[in-house]
Amino acid sequence: MGTFLDQRSSMNSNSTGSIAIGVTSTPSLTTSIFGRIGLQTQGVPNPIVDLTGTIGLSGALGLTALIQVTRNGVVFYTAQVGTTGAPLGDITSFTAQDLLAPAAAEIVYEAAVVITPGGGPITRVGPEVFWGIASSTV
Repeated sequence: MGTFLDQRSSMNSNSTGSIAIGVTSTPSLTTSIFGRIGLQTQGVPNPIVDLTGTIGLSGALGLTALIQVTRNGVVFYTAQVGTTGAPLGDITSFTAQDLLAPAAAEIVYEAAVVITPGGGPITRVGPEVFWGIASSTV
């Protein structure tokens, strides 16, 4: 049976249309990072970290963006998502798992979105939430 270690959440926007932030092609604190949490793995060997997020994006039909999750600044999860041109935007949810998380006092995870190379304008419109749970099999 697993042992609970820590749980944190980051909510940047709680509804569709509550923000309008243009997405860029390079990660940036002001334009692309939509969630940041610090999870304490208590120095337990081989912790398991489950991460989940939701982001609302608006753009013309067929544009693509990348959702990236980083551990201490290093990307370990990437998902390509598309836009449909819907008037209120598209809500995308994702789940990532970090099976190589280090045993540490705290690990910083960030969720960011960037446009794919050559992609057109995409706007973050909300909602935006990112949360994670650290556990151990010990």
